[in-house]
Amino acid sequence: MLWSDAFQLALRAVTAQRLRSFLTLLGIAVGIAAVILLTSIGEGIHRFVLAEFSQFGTNVVGVHPGKTKTGGAPSGLPTSARPLSLDDARALASLPHVVASTPSIWGNAEVGANGRLRRTSVYGVGPQMLEVFKGKMRVGQFLPQDDAENARALVVLGPKLKEELYGAENALGTRLRIGPDQFRVIGILEPKGQFLGIDLDDTAFIPAARALEIFNRDGLNEINLAAEEGIPSRVVADAVRERMIARHGHEDFTIVTQEEMMATLSNILNVLTMAVGALGGISLLVGGVGIVTIMTIAVSERTGEIGLLVALGAPRRTILLLFLGEAIALSAIGGLMGLGIGVGLAQLIHLLLPALPVHTPLTFVGLAEGLAIAIGLAAGVLPARRAARLDPVEALRAE
Repeated sequence: MLWSDAFQLALRAVTAQRLRSFLTLLGIAVGIAAVILLTSIGEGIHRFVLAEFSQFGTNVVGVHPGKTKTGGAPSGLPTSARPLSLDDARALASLPHVVASTPSIWGNAEVGANGRLRRTSVYGVGPQMLEVFKGKMRVGQFLPQDDAENARALVVLGPKLKEELYGAENALGTRLRIGPDQFRVIGILEPKGQFLGIDLDDTAFIPAARALEIFNRDGLNEINLAAEEGIPSRVVADAVRERMIARHGHEDFTIVTQEEMMATLSNILNVLTMAVGALGGISLLVGGVGIVTIMTIAVSERTGEIGLLVALGAPRRTILLLFLGEAIALSAIGGLMGLGIGVGLAQLIHLLLPALPVHTPLTFVGLAEGLAIAIGLAAGVLPARRAARLDPVEALRAE
């Protein structure tokens, strides 16, 4: 039998029972649509989170106090870890392949200016903070190069904090109170937006030494370094480890590179995307059961046709391929319908909820259609084998 004749015969068998075929391929379509929709949302969130982290650069190396994987203020428990100091930050800034560095300490404090008062996040940083984290100034300038131990009382405001305190008025040169101290406003940052639920625009940036005094801290929360472009972060991390051990006597700190963090985060998000895709795949199993049921019924209904084909000389392999082709046609058409529905729903959700990131890679589309065809092939094997093994005499007698 010619391939064209086999294709026409399989297609005719599908269209002969239109309602039954439609309901069968609808099961596959719903499963594919669910997989596409869920994986599109998962991939969108994946890209969104990685973009949020990469906006601060991908060559950042962070040094945290204590042999842990998290930074932050000391827990109050007894520890032999030596706090990170401004001297540590200066020592690390002179390492090879380090193009910028900044000490970091943060906390909440009352900020008052222009007759208004509010509590917000205050960051103590160094003059190179913008170079490390890819920030930009809207107006004015960032913190100048001062003696770290005797830094002037200067402050740079995030755009939202400036709006809350000054409205449309010019804030440059005005006095602002943070905790008990007075600071002079010298600059306003460009908006950075939200980062994992943290409003980066509702912040004030002051010299790290001043922040240590305000928050009554013994050490820094972390030290961040920007590695030279083209130099692996691991090279800088090894140099940091060697320098810090020489200063502290032992490894009482944790080094986290942006590359490692993003790679780990990417792996976690990939697993989550696969998990939500697998949940949608449950619907595909239901569709596969539907194909098995319909093909089994088709074999029973077309017993006489099978007997006639065998009697006319059709080899059993041809019978097997005919029914497999019919099952694959059902699943392939259902897969195409599901792709259209899934991509359409994903785009509709993105239009209705712009804040929800949705992305449908072409690889997902190809894999989903391939999965639909594979399910049709697997579901059609048993009914097709049964049809190929029918005795032609018994099959003709059934007619």
